Amino acid sequence: MSSPSAQTTAQQQQQQQQQREARAAILASLSSIGTSVDADLRTRTADLHANSAAIAKQEMELTKQTAALRKEGDKWQKLGDTSTKKLNEIGDVQNWAEMLERDLLVLEETVRLADEEKAGGKQSRGEQRHLNT
Repeated sequence: MSSPSAQTTAQQQQQQQQQREARAAILASLSSIGTSVDADLRTRTADLHANSAAIAKQEMELTKQTAALRKEGDKWQKLGDTSTKKLNEIGDVQNWAEMLERDLLVLEETVRLADEEKAGGKQSRGEQRHLNT
């Protein structure tokens, strides 16, 4: 038969072997989990990097389009300002024409009154001559 100390040593060796196997299993499990998490993180990192490049490209395009839109807006603003100025000038011309028309009407009325007075004066003298004769 085996001695008790030999059995104890055999049990201790068996426990140590089980502990080594358990540690190896835990380390393998942790390594597997780490590898799967690492692979997932690597995939996400690659996606983020690709998306970052796409966003940077879109940002550059947006900047160009915004500048082009600003130029176009400035052109339209200039056209609007020019049109407003021309409309104001037309309004000024219309106002000037109306004032000129009023002045001409006043002159016309003045000339008509002067002609009537002249014609009336000739009639009065003619009437006076007619009465004197």
